[in-house]
Amino acid sequence: MAVKHITDATFQSEISQDGLVLVDFWAPWCGPCRMIAPVLDELAANPAVKATVAKTNVDENPETAGKYGVMSIPTLILFKNGTPVDKVVGVQSLSSLEALIERHV
Repeated sequence: MAVKHITDATFQSEISQDGLVLVDFWAPWCGPCRMIAPVLDELAANPAVKATVAKTNVDENPETAGKYGVMSIPTLILFKNGTPVDKVVGVQSLSSLEALIERHV
């Protein structure tokens, strides 16, 4: 499955689904955000990963970024059934993101 792009308008409906949703808060001008993008693409393409992978551009969707206290990017927040259950800031490896998701399955 591909990485979903979500907005302030669609955010709540996207994260409220049953299961896990990993959301990357990013911006196109952010170097570390560009570095983690292929990792997220690989994570989303792996059928064994038990989470939806999504991205939201903080410049275009400031309401959602503010609501979840995003101060640095990339920030990745893992939601379970619509509730934030874990958060990491900065570039992460594929294995660390897989472990993050597995802890909440």
